[in-house]
Amino acid sequence: MIHGIIFDLDGTLLNTLEDLCDSTNYALSYFNYPTRTIDEVRSFVGNGVKLLIERAIPNGAEDKNFEACLKIFKHHYKENMYNKTAPYPNIVEMLKELKLKGIQTSVVSNKFDLAVKDLCKKYFGDLVQIAIGENEEEGIRKKPAPDSVFKAIHEMHVSIENVIFAGDSETDVQTAKNAEIDCIGCTWGFRDKSVLKQEGAKYFVDTPFEILDIIKTL
Repeated sequence: MIHGIIFDLDGTLLNTLEDLCDSTNYALSYFNYPTRTIDEVRSFVGNGVKLLIERAIPNGAEDKNFEACLKIFKHHYKENMYNKTAPYPNIVEMLKELKLKGIQTSVVSNKFDLAVKDLCKKYFGDLVQIAIGENEEEGIRKKPAPDSVFKAIHEMHVSIENVIFAGDSETDVQTAKNAEIDCIGCTWGFRDKSVLKQEGAKYFVDTPFEILDIIKTL
């Protein structure tokens, strides 16, 4: 029986792609670098903002402006992460149903911790009890390491046997595997269903309400 569900954020609960793309291109343009298309940025996200900029900047982490570009991105994104971002259709309604059923919810993301907490608070309020972002300085490795999942399980006060993970990317499937919990692959996000299948997600959903149907059977 499922007592808790852990969600990825970007591409699973929130469509953040346009704001991420805008901030990436703002930072690149500052140094007169070529900008990136939204599909390119889509392929770059999922492993934290440092890798996003590393993939977007011409010479990667070796670029002389890499650290400055990352800093500019973070500052711009912090000020502009609500411009075009919104929950995917029926996400809020699905979270309300989970709350009514007494199922604990949490978010784990490779986005920097402050942004994760702010976004969850703004868009979901008390529908998401726990929000955990990237915070490797505290020794919590980012996904696909299972550290943030274990932290969420501990804070939800549920048993790992009664938890399931839901995400949209190969990183999420790998994270669930590393935590030894099942993964629901959400096909509306930043990766194709074929990617989730290849990584070995156990379940697949095309709409948020299908998550509720899966949970009923477990």
